[in-house]
Amino acid sequence: MVKFEPSFFKERNRDIDEVTLRAIAREVRKDILKMTSEAQSGHPGGAMSAADIIVTLYYYKMRHDPENPKWEDRDRFVLSKGHVCPALYSVLARTSYFPLEKLHEFRKIDGSLQGHPDMKKTPGIEISTGSLGHGIGAAVGMALGLKLNKSDSTVYCMIGDGEAQEGSVWEASMAASHYNLDNLVVILDNNNLQIDGPVDDVMSIYPAMEKWRAFGWHVIEIDGHNFREIIGALDEADNVKFKPTMIVAKTVKGKGVSFMENRAEWHGKALPPELLKEALKELGEIV
Repeated sequence: MVKFEPSFFKERNRDIDEVTLRAIAREVRKDILKMTSEAQSGHPGGAMSAADIIVTLYYYKMRHDPENPKWEDRDRFVLSKGHVCPALYSVLARTSYFPLEKLHEFRKIDGSLQGHPDMKKTPGIEISTGSLGHGIGAAVGMALGLKLNKSDSTVYCMIGDGEAQEGSVWEASMAASHYNLDNLVVILDNNNLQIDGPVDDVMSIYPAMEKWRAFGWHVIEIDGHNFREIIGALDEADNVKFKPTMIVAKTVKGKGVSFMENRAEWHGKALPPELLKEALKELGEIV
């Protein structure tokens, strides 16, 4: 694995290729499975669908400083679907916010890596999240505050498609458009599955793109596992003026492990040891 110095992350649009991003994301998926399996708790399915996007944000797009997590000029990331924090914890560790060994503390009593992101315990967490629908509201507030301070920082926020059934998501979306928050980019992790089954069956949010357009957003649809498309959408958002951007990322729950893909039961269930070995082999690890 390529080692990056912390200073590497202080500029946007860094020189990093898709092959490297894909290799990093593969390691992140291994971390997700190991963390949740060791704890026998957590949400591996959605963490794996979100991994490629979070990797691209931290390694390619966002301006941030692992040596100074509260650096004033940083871009911000809010994981509104906080239950998929294993993906974020892995990326934070791999970008030097804390040692990789800390990943063993996931969901442990008195550990620094809680089952949902905790800004008081974990370096690099902007705000504690987990109550679905709340993170996007916080992201809108951050973006508005940065606007008022005439900052050029950007706020990135990831929400889930099941989460988009929450009314507070739409209140926040209305406010973001009203205040012309072109420094806000929200990514919808659209894997079309939630804990109770398909989003279509539980409470359809479709047509999602048309809804956000009607709320006054610039909307882009991508394959959330195609790094070229992820990069293209994030770059396109840089040039949008006077409106927030919504990136609808079509993803696969459990992406990377054949028997987990598109299976709702892996939303909030960890792999037992025998299946963990099989999954890690699929991801290229010798076990």
